[in-house]
Amino acid sequence: QVQLVESGGGLVQPGESLRLSCAASGSTIRFSRMAWYRQAPGKEREFLESIDPGISTYVNGRFTISRDNAKNTVYLQMFSLKPEDTAVYLCRIWNTQTWGQGTQVTVSS
Repeated sequence: QVQLVESGGGLVQPGESLRLSCAASGSTIRFSRMAWYRQAPGKEREFLESIDPGISTYVNGRFTISRDNAKNTVYLQMFSLKPEDTAVYLCRIWNTQTWGQGTQVTVSS
């Protein structure tokens, strides 16, 4: 069974960038569509972006999702962070109940 572990979160100032990682273990995710979500305090979980198998990088505005099959890892690069980006960020194997535990991102001056 695949397990997902996110990392890379932390406290950053507005305008800075951050790269989150989602490392998979137990099985390969190279054939899986992978997705990033976030959940801010008091709000519902929000879908951010997904990446299909065979696609290495996908850019969508301030967020870039990418994957490294050799490392069995998916990344979320975030640019020009804003206070409203503060949330727990989670990765998921698309259309499954396999989620990571999340990593906290706080954007504050």
